[in-house]
Amino acid sequence: MTASDSPPSARRAPRLTIAGMVPMLALVAACLWASPAAADFRLCNNTSSRVGIALGYKDAEGWTTEGWWNVSSRACETLLRGNLVARFYYIYALDYDRGGEWSGQAFMCSRDKEFTIKGTENCLARGFDRTGYFEVDTGEQRAWTVQLTEANEQQPQKLPGMPGGVGPGGPGTMPGLPNPPGATPPGASGLPPAATPGNKQ
Repeated sequence: MTASDSPPSARRAPRLTIAGMVPMLALVAACLWASPAAADFRLCNNTSSRVGIALGYKDAEGWTTEGWWNVSSRACETLLRGNLVARFYYIYALDYDRGGEWSGQAFMCSRDKEFTIKGTENCLARGFDRTGYFEVDTGEQRAWTVQLTEANEQQPQKLPGMPGGVGPGGPGTMPGLPNPPGATPPGASGLPPAATPGNKQ
């Protein structure tokens, strides 16, 4: 019986040398390196103040609002991890140090303490604040970063003869702090919505 006539179980497997492993390791490393980077929805606070962030978004279960993320000055925070599942997201932000806010005309629910609220309808009747969020159009990208700047911040209104500001974002209306008696909580102006989330396809 010659070596070529031996049964398959008796044949020796070729030996794998280090020189033979190098191309295989290079291929594995290339596959790992080429894997896509994490895709997230992030917010960067490019102001000199600490800010509080509330987020509104639609997923497979419907509309949800969440808050508060506290973001230090000149810092970034990941609000949602993973690939974005929608084109439009909504942000409401408060300037904790100087007063003021970043808001818009898409009215959704929020509250002064940490929250996760399902649905955007009947906020006041359900015991929540009705807050105007601004729209972020991601253009259906997989990842997006919102940049908050002082230039697009709305300062609280000042009354003649009165020091300080009044209205949303003013003293006593920040998340986690009690509202003074008679103060209007953020977003509870009672005005009819100019836009409601979800109108765009």
